[in-house]
Amino acid sequence: MNQLSAKELRDKIKAGEIKSVEATKAVFERIAKVEPTVGAYISIFEEQALAKAAQVDKRIAGGEKVGELAGLPVAVKDNMCTTFGTTTCASKILANFHAPYNATVVEKLLSSDAIIAGKTNLDEFAMGSSTENSGLKRTVNPWDIERVPGGSSGGSAAGLAAGLCFAALGSDTGGSIRLPASFCGVVGLKPTYGRVSRYGLVAYGSSLDQIGPVTQTVEDCALMMNVIAGYDPADSTSVDEKTAPLCDYLAKLDEPVKGLKIGIAPKFNAGADEQVRKAIDEAINTYRNLGAAIIEIDMPHFDYAIAAYYMVATAEASSNLSRYDGVHYGHRTRNPNDYIEVYTKSRAEGFGKEVKRRIMLGTYALSSGYYDAYYLKALKVRNLIRGDFVSVFEKCDCIMMPVSPTTAFKMGEKLDDPLKMYLSDIYTIAVNLAGIPGISIPCGFDDKNLPIGLQILAPAFGEENLLRIARMYEKQTDWHRKRPNLNG
Repeated sequence: MNQLSAKELRDKIKAGEIKSVEATKAVFERIAKVEPTVGAYISIFEEQALAKAAQVDKRIAGGEKVGELAGLPVAVKDNMCTTFGTTTCASKILANFHAPYNATVVEKLLSSDAIIAGKTNLDEFAMGSSTENSGLKRTVNPWDIERVPGGSSGGSAAGLAAGLCFAALGSDTGGSIRLPASFCGVVGLKPTYGRVSRYGLVAYGSSLDQIGPVTQTVEDCALMMNVIAGYDPADSTSVDEKTAPLCDYLAKLDEPVKGLKIGIAPKFNAGADEQVRKAIDEAINTYRNLGAAIIEIDMPHFDYAIAAYYMVATAEASSNLSRYDGVHYGHRTRNPNDYIEVYTKSRAEGFGKEVKRRIMLGTYALSSGYYDAYYLKALKVRNLIRGDFVSVFEKCDCIMMPVSPTTAFKMGEKLDDPLKMYLSDIYTIAVNLAGIPGISIPCGFDDKNLPIGLQILAPAFGEENLLRIARMYEKQTDWHRKRPNLNG
């Protein structure tokens, strides 16, 4: 059963060929077998999931209408609020936090009759590129358990690749969906900022965060987008459908984009490993053979994206995480001497090393005398990067480049060098600064049998074309059908 895509399974459940209970039991049997090795989940909801699956089966048997994800076992990154279980953000400071409401995307999953199997591990507060910064547990890459799954949505990508769910949700602040998708050999979409509601997503960088799907195929990605996309009045950054009309992402998915023009920049590939460059070049040649025109582009401000991102993101993190002080939210230290110690010791005990580093960087950048020199300048650079994308998309339909300079690296390899770790996101960060959509799709393997991802970018609210472009390649290859040989 775990060889089926999400859409294939959904269709069989709706047709009565497979019971949702049967599919859900198969997922939990798989979890029991390999989860101790992979470590994808922070929490698991077996009893609740099986009860919901039985309800879905009963409604299908009775001829009742069911939702678009009827009976499909899925997973949710544990920085999205749920009224069931805890919402921890993989942090000790929120280890026992129970949210009083569901995130909008969680409500949409439930109303579409999806079965939420559990909540997945992440870098603490989504701050990281490897999921090694989780304060609660360790997640490994199913393709090689000595290597990282990528981050920060590593639990979602690793769980999907290992067959522990049929689709998952992640969040992407600077590549946190696309990077683990690339490292784990699955599909990951970061939608346009404002396309999917952020209500109920625990904030890291509010102007950068975006929820998106992690799936086995582009078709599954389109299916998930049909459920989670749309305007939400509860989210002030959500874009209304008059400004950006919604569409059925599955309707024209198999129609190739005619006269496709692909933008590439030689400098995008320059810093990547040879095997990554080769896989990207071969993928672009596949598009060339399909009739696409390849156009060389220039993005003069792309090189400043890392610096601008880490100013903007850390400044917003400093502000957003100020509420976790032992009074408003989260862990409170025992036996403090005064209120100063309530704040300082609660935060010192609750936050991990990387979170503290980013709070300190952001607080410094926002401090008196440094705001103009750092944060304001970063916002100006961000605007220039956004302008580069606007200019390029006047000449081409999409941009193609690697997701990461390397395939999945070994556990601990970059933990002692934060700058080296930050450079893992060199190809993904500019997308979040500009607010445009980007997708990672499998495009090959290196000589260690580690997956390589192709990143495709499109103009704002161009998800329909982006998915069609990705689907063109997927139909010509079988990289997305490969599964890691992982046994419990």
